[in-house]
Amino acid sequence: MSKVTWQLQEAKNRLSEVLRKARSEGPQVITLHGTAAAVVVSTQDYNKMSKPKGKLVDFFRGSPLVGVKLTFTRSKDTGRTIDL
Repeated sequence: MSKVTWQLQEAKNRLSEVLRKARSEGPQVITLHGTAAAVVVSTQDYNKMSKPKGKLVDFFRGSPLVGVKLTFTRSKDTGRTIDL
């Protein structure tokens, strides 16, 4: 998939084409002052990206840190005193 970039003004003038290409060719990058500012993606691609990958608990269970003993300490500092 080739990376297609559009200058903002050109993307505004040819929005229909940008949308068509996002659906048929993949993400379309819009630049502002020569820097990537936004990406137009098809609804299908967006739905794939935003779909949950699994449950959070399963993520933690599969962590390489499972079984590692961690010790947490809390600072006893109560902050500074101020005159009111």
